[in-house]
Amino acid sequence: MHSPKPADLLESARTALRDGERARADTLFAALLDADPQSFEALTQLGQSAFAAGRLDAALDLLGRAQRLRPADAHACKNLGAALRAAGNNEAAVDLLREAVRLDPNFFVARLLYAAACEDLGRTQTALCAYYGALNTAQRQGRWLNNATTAPLLRPLVTHAMHTVDAGRGAFYDNALAPLRERFGAQALSRVEKALAIYLGSLPADYPDPRQKPSFLYFPDIPSQPWFERSLFPWYEEFESRAPAIRRELDAVLDDEAAFAAFLKARPEMDMEEYLSNARGPARWDGYFFYDHGERFEENCRRCPETAAALDRLPLVRLPAHAPECLFSKLTAGSHIRPHRGVTNTRLVTHLPLIVPGNGALRVGGEDHVWQQGRCITFDDTYLHEAWNFSDHTRVVLLFDVWNPHMTEAEVAACSQLVLAISGFNREAMLGAPMQETGEP
Repeated sequence: MHSPKPADLLESARTALRDGERARADTLFAALLDADPQSFEALTQLGQSAFAAGRLDAALDLLGRAQRLRPADAHACKNLGAALRAAGNNEAAVDLLREAVRLDPNFFVARLLYAAACEDLGRTQTALCAYYGALNTAQRQGRWLNNATTAPLLRPLVTHAMHTVDAGRGAFYDNALAPLRERFGAQALSRVEKALAIYLGSLPADYPDPRQKPSFLYFPDIPSQPWFERSLFPWYEEFESRAPAIRRELDAVLDDEAAFAAFLKARPEMDMEEYLSNARGPARWDGYFFYDHGERFEENCRRCPETAAALDRLPLVRLPAHAPECLFSKLTAGSHIRPHRGVTNTRLVTHLPLIVPGNGALRVGGEDHVWQQGRCITFDDTYLHEAWNFSDHTRVVLLFDVWNPHMTEAEVAACSQLVLAISGFNREAMLGAPMQETGEP
């Protein structure tokens, strides 16, 4: 009598699993493993069964063999990491679970187990950040919102993660603001404290203007307005006087396509057509960057020294790895930047229009503005905004971000510290940096 072929055993084992016949599936997977000792699926399923039954030595052997077969498989790393944690080998568990997250950043169960293993080792700050990363990642995918969206076996650990994050995150940010509170006094930071409470969800935003909705950080109790009066920016006139020299430098680099980069950095989850369109052909929104997320482009500054010097005299938002954002923003003929929102009303976007061909405008909060060459405008991009150039020629503005003039020196310093603290926390949680989600036209 012939033994069943491995392929037949595998199919039968899978069928048994689908039918809920776990014991029969294990018998079939064991036969498959005898026939094919390198069967990743048999090793995994038998290892998981051993783990569920509390047979840790067998689980570690089987899951270890599976992980060695596929070291770049996030689930294999998670499975072995979970078994190692159960066996008390938390150092090895942390390494494997972190690798699982690196391989698949959306793997929220691996994130949760990584946090728990860190906590087991007494790494409380790392565990706090990792729990937040796990919850954030799961909830973005519609999981762990309530009992119905949380697997029963995970509910105790998910609940623990939520309590840990609720208690720890506020204390972490409060501690980050302590030196500024000491320097300026608690009253000077009262609006910053309120902004933090809104960010953490313990206070509602209560936007005075329903058109406004920051995607990251809302600073309360300052005027909410899409457009800002010239009188708030005493540096306008001197900066505008430099427009002819800036325009000459723009003309010298405008035809150097290699010096311009796409403003929107494409990401796998990003549908570029949601942000940019052109009924005539390819939509192009390019930038000649002087600064990008705080990084200075030395070669571009060297080629345009007058522009770079003029920018450096401005009250730019300066946050390492975040800001400023300064560039010649080039929108090609026929292109339309679709409606979108910015991240925070603590900083505003300014345009110095340099090439204005007509038949184009900037709409912020439903209010249109037509660029005037050499005349600055400043707006709050947390209002829904869009821009278009329906002319036959390229439009170019010098774009940069400045602090909201309604904030005090103490508030600017405290918000800077808070954003850096949030960024550091998110980085430790293996999440993105929120203030890099920009989209100003």
